[in-house]
Amino acid sequence: MYVGRDLTELSLLQKKDWKDSELQYFHHSLQQMVPYLNVQGQSILKQILKEIESRGGLHRNEADYTHGTELSID
Repeated sequence: MYVGRDLTELSLLQKKDWKDSELQYFHHSLQQMVPYLNVQGQSILKQILKEIESRGGLHRNEADYTHGTELSID
């Protein structure tokens, strides 16, 4: 479950200031609603995609020798 800033708060910030988890969550959410998005929603999705691409994509949290597969939540 996503716990973080909502889209209203994030809309006041530049996409470069968003966390990876925020980009990932809203990209996934908006992508599922593409057929129903208005022009403004599609524009936000495009901006999110551009920011993800500028960061070199989103990296999955796969296990390797430095960390396991489970996330620890404080």
